[in-house]
Amino acid sequence: MDQRLIRNIALIAHVDHGKTTLVDQFFKQSGMFRDNQVMAERLMDSMDLEQERGITIVAKIGSFRYKNYIVNIIDTPGHADFGGQVERVLCMADGCLLLVDAQEGPMPQTYFVMKKALAISLPTLVVINKIDKPAARPNWALDQVFDLFVKLDAPDELLDFPVVFTSAKEGYAINDPDDPVEGGSMLPLFEKIIACIPPPSGDPKGPLQLQINSIDYSSYLGRLGIGKLTNGSIRLNQNVVLVRRDRSLVPARISKIYRFVGNQKVPIEEATTGEIVAVAGIDDINVGITLADPEDPRPLPLTRIDPPTIAMHFIPNDSPFAGKEGRFSTARHLEERLFRETMSDVALTVESLGAGSGFKVSGRGDLHLSILIEKMRREGYEFQVSRPQVIMKQEDGQLMEPYEELTIDVAEEYQGTVIERLGKIKGQMLEMSSNRGAVRLLYRVPTRGLIGFRSNFLSDTKGMGVMNYIFAGYGPFAGRISSRSSGALVVKEPCTTVAYALFNLQHRGRLFIGPGVRVYAGQIIGEHCRSNDLIVNPARGKKLTNLRAAGSDENVILTPPRHLSLEECIAFIKDDELVEVTPAAIRLRKQDWK
Repeated sequence: MDQRLIRNIALIAHVDHGKTTLVDQFFKQSGMFRDNQVMAERLMDSMDLEQERGITIVAKIGSFRYKNYIVNIIDTPGHADFGGQVERVLCMADGCLLLVDAQEGPMPQTYFVMKKALAISLPTLVVINKIDKPAARPNWALDQVFDLFVKLDAPDELLDFPVVFTSAKEGYAINDPDDPVEGGSMLPLFEKIIACIPPPSGDPKGPLQLQINSIDYSSYLGRLGIGKLTNGSIRLNQNVVLVRRDRSLVPARISKIYRFVGNQKVPIEEATTGEIVAVAGIDDINVGITLADPEDPRPLPLTRIDPPTIAMHFIPNDSPFAGKEGRFSTARHLEERLFRETMSDVALTVESLGAGSGFKVSGRGDLHLSILIEKMRREGYEFQVSRPQVIMKQEDGQLMEPYEELTIDVAEEYQGTVIERLGKIKGQMLEMSSNRGAVRLLYRVPTRGLIGFRSNFLSDTKGMGVMNYIFAGYGPFAGRISSRSSGALVVKEPCTTVAYALFNLQHRGRLFIGPGVRVYAGQIIGEHCRSNDLIVNPARGKKLTNLRAAGSDENVILTPPRHLSLEECIAFIKDDELVEVTPAAIRLRKQDWK
């Protein structure tokens, strides 16, 4: 295919600013679907967890045709926890679309993803999205984007960026916010993409260079490597060499080549410079390797990945219920699955803690690791995880810890409570601004202070506050930060909970389970109202006598238990406690209970 007719664009933005919805409009308005065809929302978010949470977790490739052009779209995650996905897939793009909410303006993840794009000098088309919001302020948002580019020291040629104003939800784009929108469509954006994003460079007649930037999996073909042809061409049954990350060479043969059409993969015979393809037939393919010409192997430079900041221990399950609810429960199963994850997620690192002791898994944040835990749980694995710990380091004899830049949007009535709580976790205020009864706070906070902060923050703001944070670098150790001050209600012996016993425990704390649940010794079933742990018997029944008197029998009225999510369980536990994760349940327990 003529590379002058190819456009490779990455969609980058803060979470929930409309990337995936915009892709839906690209597919719909480019004529890929019939007028009467049912089209799913957020078509590119194909994982169950992505559909449930409404976020993009894994970067994905799609494409559409406009006139004679092929536009390849790289839909990237918005959360900084999945920044490893953004860093590696930007190498496949020749330009990017930066989406910014017309009401919120640039947010922390906007800063993060734009910094990565500017590091490789990607031409940028700014899209001010959601201009149909009642509180939209598109001109203000555009000024904020310019300030962001200046703050990131963007080169002069990128400061004069093109801009389009859109409503991805309503399906229209305009060149000026004052233009009429009646009968609008995405055509102005399509035209800007063709005009402002350059075609891919490279020599179609040169030696083959294709770096693998993403991994997919097929039940029929095994692992698929996805990347852009930087030079040369590739065809079926071609002999190539793999240039690994350590620069060793391994011969291989291409058995299948796929091109992306819409959100589907279509087999092709041959691809040339500038195309984004998926290749099959290489068993040990992983992120970072380069497919090269056997006669003239020229590896492409490796993408620099930011280091992890948080670590957890993944331990084989040794609770009394071990092996009863999962298909994969041994240390060997755990090891194989974790190291398989590192092949596709370069931001994740796994270290063995010794025979039978488990593994230290390090990632970008608690969301990054909790998504991995949930994926493994749904695949049939059972294991235990420890409380997250930040990764410290020594610099010039001084202990350093990771910090986050935290942005909070909250109503004025809650700002005092939020500022007080941020002070307890050693937060340092950087900026404070207010607009129409809402306050925006910008803080620099130790990463460990944010573990478990979200649930308290939502309680303080009655669920109306919004918080976002990005990694801001390492700084001096901030001192002790108090964690959970309350103790736990710990089960004394194996039993099945009964309503009468739980009714009598309610005044001692907050319960996490209801009646009729099997529990074991050492399991945590609630939060004690005091700082110490309390040993309880949730199966203690009422003593029966043959005497009856008016008023002596109380009604057993149970307060509904607080069912903790996986993230809440991880944030709740102390250093001597574990979260037991199985396909059927998530439990809390003491680590060394005798």
